[in-house]
Amino acid sequence: MILGVAPGRLATTVVAVRDGVPTSSWSVPAVPAMPALPAVPAVPPAPALPAMPAAAGTALPRAQDTLECALPDGLGLGAAGGPGEIRAACVAMDLDSLPTAPVAAIRVGAPCPPVLAPHVAHPRGAAVIVRGGHSLTGRPLAALDADAVRTFAAACGLVDFAVTATGSPVLADHELAVADLVAAEVPGARITLSYEFGRPGLREREGEAILNASLRPEAERVADALAAWLPCIPVYFARTGEGLVSAHYFRRYPLVCAAGATAAAVRGGAGPGTPHQDADRLRAAVAFGATLADPMAGVERIVQARGRAELDRELGDARDEALTRVVSAGAVPGSARVGEMTVNPLSYLPDGLYRVRVTATGTTP
Repeated sequence: MILGVAPGRLATTVVAVRDGVPTSSWSVPAVPAMPALPAVPAVPPAPALPAMPAAAGTALPRAQDTLECALPDGLGLGAAGGPGEIRAACVAMDLDSLPTAPVAAIRVGAPCPPVLAPHVAHPRGAAVIVRGGHSLTGRPLAALDADAVRTFAAACGLVDFAVTATGSPVLADHELAVADLVAAEVPGARITLSYEFGRPGLREREGEAILNASLRPEAERVADALAAWLPCIPVYFARTGEGLVSAHYFRRYPLVCAAGATAAAVRGGAGPGTPHQDADRLRAAVAFGATLADPMAGVERIVQARGRAELDRELGDARDEALTRVVSAGAVPGSARVGEMTVNPLSYLPDGLYRVRVTATGTTP
């Protein structure tokens, strides 16, 4: 059995699902220590789910006790073995209303006009451009200015960093070097590297890295609160679009779950054109939809290959990285598989450059 969880401001809706079929649903008080969350999206709900007895929703001293009382006979949280075991909890939430942290943005590349400089929205954020970076063929544009990185990291007074280097989708060496320098200057720093998001455009990739970095402190709080609320159960988060990621992955890459509730609502049966009903049933659709997804992760890279053999090696590396990522996202290792791969030559650039996207999926425990 899998639990679908849709957190709300005042209540959290839980749906128990067995073999893809919802068997019961109920609401409990809002998860303790959770920050104020945005409401579930205003889209129509799934078909009615069976309700639990009224006593199941009664507030008890601990949310765990509430869940224990609401579960069917013979089913307990953290039970080991047997057909009644709760295998996982899948959480669906949108992150657009969560508080964001100030970010220190470091761009590695050439100087530019102020209008094209890194943009940090938070008033206490900071940004700098340092010398370095690579061309799309991997040629160094300049040596990395390590001293400028150290000076900025030590003086900015922040712990959440976003690093973007020119050419990093092809060669991420300078982003990785900056991460090492920042970690040495700011112990405990949370560092997001833009190459992990794979977008070819520098400003698009940089914007995603900055937004991801700004969400990480609150994502850690959310993951901690849910781990305390659902002890002994693996917790997953619904991705934007489709798929799930583990709590560990969510802590590092919360941006991939920015519209998790919206995506789960559609999977849960909510379709355009149906009148909006009460919030409890809407949360039930969101919670149910979260349980219908599997762990998923992707890799997007620009690779350079001078022939078929070299391209095959690059594609093999991308496949291996995608499989490693989906296991990090919570897939059982033996279940990880490549779901989709696209390879497109890049136009208007030197021959032998390809944009590669690989998506891998797996199953929950």
